[in-house]
Amino acid sequence: MTDTWPYLDVHQSRTHEPTPYEYKLAATLEEVYTREGHELADVVRGLNARQVHAPDGSPWTEESFRAEMNRLGA
Repeated sequence: MTDTWPYLDVHQSRTHEPTPYEYKLAATLEEVYTREGHELADVVRGLNARQVHAPDGSPWTEESFRAEMNRLGA
């Protein structure tokens, strides 16, 4: 980090260390974005194909993905 303004601390909005679930979700999202696309339907399909499920263990839907991103502050 630099001492001159403006600067960005990459963890400035973090309220806690990421959980194992959050690390897995982030890594899988990066893979999905790289290989399948950025559209919401692509993301949901990619997560489900990789069996990275929603926090309650169910397959992702567009609505559940939006809700989870909102909860995580993403």
